[in-house]
Amino acid sequence: MRAGVVVTASPGVEDLAVQAEELGLHSFWVYDTPMVHGDPFIALGLCAKATSRIRLGIGVTSPALRSAPAAASAFASLNALAPGRIICGVGTGNTARRTLGMRPTTAATLESFTAALQDLCAGRTIEYREGDRVRDVRFLHTEGHVNTADPIEFVVAALLGPKAAAVAGRRGTGLISFGLLDPTAWQALHDARRHAAHDTPRDPDSRMDSYVVTALHILDGDEDPHGDAARDATGHLVLSLLAFAADTAAEARAFAEQLGPEEREAVRRLLDRRGTTATAPDRHTKLYPNYLGRIAPEDRDLILPSLMNTLALVGTRDDLRARITTLEQAGIDELLIQPVIDPPTEMAQFAKLLT
Repeated sequence: MRAGVVVTASPGVEDLAVQAEELGLHSFWVYDTPMVHGDPFIALGLCAKATSRIRLGIGVTSPALRSAPAAASAFASLNALAPGRIICGVGTGNTARRTLGMRPTTAATLESFTAALQDLCAGRTIEYREGDRVRDVRFLHTEGHVNTADPIEFVVAALLGPKAAAVAGRRGTGLISFGLLDPTAWQALHDARRHAAHDTPRDPDSRMDSYVVTALHILDGDEDPHGDAARDATGHLVLSLLAFAADTAAEARAFAEQLGPEEREAVRRLLDRRGTTATAPDRHTKLYPNYLGRIAPEDRDLILPSLMNTLALVGTRDDLRARITTLEQAGIDELLIQPVIDPPTEMAQFAKLLT
């Protein structure tokens, strides 16, 4: 099983990328959530200049954030700084859109956006549409500006169902998911991707790896697996899920209906604690400050053991290695952790665990 890291964009991120490379980690990713974190392309530009081997990913951008030509220019520019090391993660914008108080885009829009990025980043021409106007566009001057010769790896984010996995199959891309540690669910995603890819010609240079973002806490001796230290290390994932369940969009409601009474009560307490409601038009301004950051001590009670066990890896080294082996058997190629307590130490522990 390969190991990687995902972080929020902030000053000094390149120092973490250097350490990740020195530890032998395979990839280093930065979230793309404009109104919450810094700019991922600036962050990865710094990382590209500071490293020489580690793969660099955006996890993930969306057609609701950037046009295809603008996004392609950004990725091809990174590819000029770090040839052949760039991973382009794309999704419907579940988080990035919700933090703006907007809905994610559709799977159809995601597919056309992914196709346009793949073509532009390979130096091909696309049909670019704005309203009723359609024009052929391509990079007009690549040499010395962008790199369309070395391949960029494409990965589609699959959150709740098979639609995004089918996009990945038709486009010949990898998959990435957030907190999905259920081998059965991964089998369903892989089946959906294979089924969609059955009659689709595949680029021989494309990669179709599977990534999962999670959190890690290695228990020390007889440490409580649901104690404060474990909750602090995994709480950012749990709170992100509770915030999603607090939304009133159809997919969020469907997800919330699958939660048990204790989890639904945690959603209610989160809304009450943030001083908002599930229908307030400005709820995004209350739910998402410090999104995916270290949780406050007063929110530890919201980090339910059931959700920790679902979204994160908490256990002894032997327990974790056994669970990771099960995930590898389910077809996951790489685990990505987001360290929030002491990133250098957490990355070192993670690297050691998987060696």
